[in-house]
Amino acid sequence: MPYSVEKTGLNEVLLLTPKVFADPRGFFFESFNQRAFEQATGLNIPFVQDNHSLSQQGVLRGLHFQKQFPQGKLIRVVRGEIFDVAVDIRPDSAQYGQWTSALLSGENHHQLWIPPGFAHGFLVLSTQAEVIYKTTDYWVASDEDAIIWNDEEIGIDWPLEDIQGPPQLSAKDAAARPFIQPL
Repeated sequence: MPYSVEKTGLNEVLLLTPKVFADPRGFFFESFNQRAFEQATGLNIPFVQDNHSLSQQGVLRGLHFQKQFPQGKLIRVVRGEIFDVAVDIRPDSAQYGQWTSALLSGENHHQLWIPPGFAHGFLVLSTQAEVIYKTTDYWVASDEDAIIWNDEEIGIDWPLEDIQGPPQLSAKDAAARPFIQPL
């Protein structure tokens, strides 16, 4: 099996570790294999879009979600390191408003599966980070929404001591709304 799978603090958010073949020349691994993903997770999910971002240290993106067209995301880092966060925003969930996190890096090759119905964000801990993620639905600009990154009700313990200064936010993320029940 090319993946090992661990449950996180939220039942449906999964940490995947691919099998990496390394030697003095470098490494090789399958970053995604639909059949292996289905076997490892039990999920038969079509991915429709791949996204790739480059961010500097201290950039915080999120907490993003889509309302009518929620996206599941399979996130990985190809260079650098991020503190990746998922927040359950499904009103009928027993874990509504709870969060979990994982350190994803180009060195550990971990991937985080975040199902539809969760908000997602990350903080760049390294000098730069390149993040690649697959989504289960297309991006719809008019459907996009965000929760403010430092919402007190959610209480994410961001590792701000690992960056220099306050997090760098886009204008959209700085203007994001607080977590209000229901979203």
